[in-house]
Amino acid sequence: MESDEMIPIETKYEGEDIDLEDELDEVAELPPPKKAKTKSKSTGNLKRHLGVCPRTDTRDVGQLILGQNAMSVSSPKFDPAKFRELLCAAITMHELPFRFVEYVGIRAIFVTSTDGYMCVTAHFTDANWVLQKRVLNFCHLPPPHNGVSLFEKVYKLLSMWGIENKIFCVTLDNASSNDVSIDMLRTQLINKKALVCNGEFFHLRCCAHILNLVVQDGLKEIDIVVQKIRESIKYVRGSQWRKKSFYESVKQMDLDGKKGLRQDVPTRWNSTFLMLQSALYYRRAFQHLELTDYNFKHCPTVDEWKKAEKIKKFLAVFYDATLVFSGAKYPTANLYFPQVFIVYFTLKKESDSEDEYMRKMADQMLVKFEKYWIEFSVVLTIAVVLDPRYKLPFIDWCYQKLYGYASSLQYLKVREKLFSMFGEYVSNVPPPSTSSGMACQATQETEEQYANEGSLSMMQEFDSFHSMDVGRQAQKTQLELYLDEPRVDRNAKLDMSSFLERK
Repeated sequence: MESDEMIPIETKYEGEDIDLEDELDEVAELPPPKKAKTKSKSTGNLKRHLGVCPRTDTRDVGQLILGQNAMSVSSPKFDPAKFRELLCAAITMHELPFRFVEYVGIRAIFVTSTDGYMCVTAHFTDANWVLQKRVLNFCHLPPPHNGVSLFEKVYKLLSMWGIENKIFCVTLDNASSNDVSIDMLRTQLINKKALVCNGEFFHLRCCAHILNLVVQDGLKEIDIVVQKIRESIKYVRGSQWRKKSFYESVKQMDLDGKKGLRQDVPTRWNSTFLMLQSALYYRRAFQHLELTDYNFKHCPTVDEWKKAEKIKKFLAVFYDATLVFSGAKYPTANLYFPQVFIVYFTLKKESDSEDEYMRKMADQMLVKFEKYWIEFSVVLTIAVVLDPRYKLPFIDWCYQKLYGYASSLQYLKVREKLFSMFGEYVSNVPPPSTSSGMACQATQETEEQYANEGSLSMMQEFDSFHSMDVGRQAQKTQLELYLDEPRVDRNAKLDMSSFLERK
């Protein structure tokens, strides 16, 4: 669930084509307005008119501001499709940069029209063990956007769908209002005895969002080689002549010219990774351009290219994990631990790097990572145990890599939580009937042989002891049987429906 964020909506407008220049000409050709005729020199008439004028409706502040603008919209009703076409036409006519709409001053014009929205999405498996995703509600959320309001809205939606007793966990970002709302929701559901393990695993923070926070902390100080690569790409894309010269260098170095160069947006770390990836592919072309174009002064040195390769390889781990976490058409919980293990292991390794920049970057990211790792690692570790390709041996191996001699404590914690959760699910399932008519009749006939109640009680005690002994020695739970089975090939493509049929 995400709240208070702008959601991009694709809209279509089926009206006539708009020619901005024609509309502006029409406005310019309009005759000047006639002065109002009045016998009185006072402004009382105008004041009374303002009170009943239909164009002064202030119920929607955004509509009021837009209606008063000198924009070529014939109707006072705001049409987002028409506004978009007018804006695109203005950018084209005045040769404005595409980032024009991101300017602080331009965004301030539309701030009064910004509304808060909330989207609630449910993920579940159907009867055939196929992952399903449904948007339960997408609605306007009026202020205040505090924890209490979010809790009331979400709980109302869950109750309306009749699933308030079927929720395992809720995923949100790290907004403080979300923390308040989730605590209230957890308390409400615990009182209804609707949560597993007393709500211990109820709040799951968005993994992709956390990774983004972690990397942003590490990239606060960009190395000079990244700046050089950024300036090199800006130089090449600065004019048609430079593009042509660079393309000639690409052909000279026998490289694929269709891969293209990417320029990053400093506020998006994944774009920095993609920029480094594309620049490193064309590094020989940049070096060739440096020899043929004396104006090109930003080309990294050989050692700096090596450093860029290290930074790119380091960021690739986070990029791959983000792609996995962002999947919507496959279950990601079982894929979480392998990806995060690689991230954690890489951070620990680079924190001991001889490269001062890499070590400093890894240390900053490690502090942020461990803050969130402690909070929710167990439940998603359990998810990978239930993946037949990994199971508990994989967890044991990973913890040995991460913690060394202290790994056994972490491993036992996961195993304990796994069996505790399984036991709670089993306790909620009604036990199958194991007695039959013949068994009951045999028991009655046997009990009739004992006239002494004390003797019968002793034998019944033996029956209980025998049942417990057999249970300890031979009978195992489904979880234990699953864990004892050999693991499936790690590269195998799992089909849960066929896997369960074999069981």
